[in-house]
Amino acid sequence: MRTQVGIVGAGPAGLMLSHLLHQQGIESVVIDKRSRADIEQTIKAGILEHGTVALMHETGLGDRLKRDGAEHHGIYLRFNGRNHRIDLSGLTGGKSVTVYAQHEVLIDLIAKRLQDDGHLLFEVDEVAAEELTGTSPAVRFTDADGNRQVLECDFVAGCDGSRTYTRFLIPEGRVRTDYFHQYPFAWFGILAEAPPSSEELIYSRHERGFALISTRSPTVQRLYFQCDPADLVDNWSDDRIWAELHARVDGEDASISEGRIFQKDILHFRSLVVEPMQYGRLYLAGDAAHTVPPTGAKGMNLAIADVVVLARALESFYSSKSTAALDAYTDTVLRRVWRAQQFSYWMTSMLHRFPDENAFGLRRQLAELEGVTGTRAGAAYVAENYVGLPFG
Repeated sequence: MRTQVGIVGAGPAGLMLSHLLHQQGIESVVIDKRSRADIEQTIKAGILEHGTVALMHETGLGDRLKRDGAEHHGIYLRFNGRNHRIDLSGLTGGKSVTVYAQHEVLIDLIAKRLQDDGHLLFEVDEVAAEELTGTSPAVRFTDADGNRQVLECDFVAGCDGSRTYTRFLIPEGRVRTDYFHQYPFAWFGILAEAPPSSEELIYSRHERGFALISTRSPTVQRLYFQCDPADLVDNWSDDRIWAELHARVDGEDASISEGRIFQKDILHFRSLVVEPMQYGRLYLAGDAAHTVPPTGAKGMNLAIADVVVLARALESFYSSKSTAALDAYTDTVLRRVWRAQQFSYWMTSMLHRFPDENAFGLRRQLAELEGVTGTRAGAAYVAENYVGLPFG
């Protein structure tokens, strides 16, 4: 096979890159080890920044988003038993976020690529890339029928997520991987058939630990609470889960709505940035290059922002043979990545109970929350970062 851009990974980064390239008349092939069903049925968080929503509408992906997405104009920071609203729209000139789960975005992207005769190959195996420093790299893999294939291309995009293969194609000594931070806690997450507990998301700081009250639809809710990273799902009965959520959230302005829990998981998280995000004709995007804690709702949006920049750079190459934008890819996207890392780390440290925190630290944390919610400047900082920075 021959194409212009070989894309490893059919997640948000890979599929959106293929979609954007198609609109510019650039051919691509997307390969992924997972099946289409696995990709479309894996439920993950989905808070879309203002720019991500605009991009989906502008590029023909907005039909279901417009119908099923829930636009939110604010969030609550909850502490000392009270809600404190951050007016996202009022503080950002009318911008908002939209709750629309990641797997729904992937369903839309896959359907659109197939409608546009895009070349998507699922259930591949034994993926290997070579000749990355030349002008004709190749991706080798075994297809779903067990046939060995060679995909010749001009460029390779590594969009294969946090369990990446492509990140490790950059030789040791040519990349920094020490920009890393492991957090000393995890999130216990549930999906429940229940009415919404709140019209807008609640980020709750409590003496027992953090809790997040989110939503997926009018009938399905996503709720999290901070837990020990060594904890086990089996340690938590439904009754114990609801009791913990009630303890951390219920009170003035808020109460938890219960329902049938149909999914439980424990989410471990970390911060990681790989520099540079390119090597020869290989370009990394999304979780293959960086991960953030979920507190700031940045993961999928960062992946989308990466490939917007990469698609523009590739269009510049094919239209004018200029490599300037491709050469600048890492520097361009890392400005946004590091801003998102800082915001996610800050939100996480402000809202979570750290295992070794003393009385001084806990009181300082409350003072920080009071400063953020009690001043326009503090609230505006949260709002501007939460709705999303401009694409690079």
